[in-house]
Amino acid sequence: MYIKISNLSDGVHNFSLDEAVTKINLEEPFFGNFVAEIELSKIVNQIIIKAYLVVNAHFECDRCSNDFDTELKGSFQLVYFLGNKPDGDEKDNLIYLPITADRIEIGKDLRDFAVLSIPMKKICREDCKGLCFNCGKDLNEGECNCDKNKTDSRWLPLMELKTKLNNN
Repeated sequence: MYIKISNLSDGVHNFSLDEAVTKINLEEPFFGNFVAEIELSKIVNQIIIKAYLVVNAHFECDRCSNDFDTELKGSFQLVYFLGNKPDGDEKDNLIYLPITADRIEIGKDLRDFAVLSIPMKKICREDCKGLCFNCGKDLNEGECNCDKNKTDSRWLPLMELKTKLNNN
């Protein structure tokens, strides 16, 4: 997926993309179309791209194990310079293009930022109660009949140690 830059005048140019996620090589958990709003600012030999990306994804909740669909949103900014890259210049988000470049390949960047938008903890909703640690019932569907005061036998040695330390 490319943005043609060869005949763009200096100034701000806006692009809207609404394409299948497969166009930017996204696979599961992504599905459907992605939407990208791109603002390209061109000044002589410099191009600044600000992009806002929305993509749909299908996950399994880390708390209750239910499947859910969600909309992932993110934004990023990249700076392109037309010309040769100076030696030793390793700055992030700076990309050097040949002075003769006629287009910018934006698909890889959209794909990378879509993948980076996947949350570390995937939760179906903010107030998800998860599963009962004892019987495994989904607590979003209602309370279980487990004894809440019952202590897991695996914790008994630590509780005895705590009692012993508190008594000394």
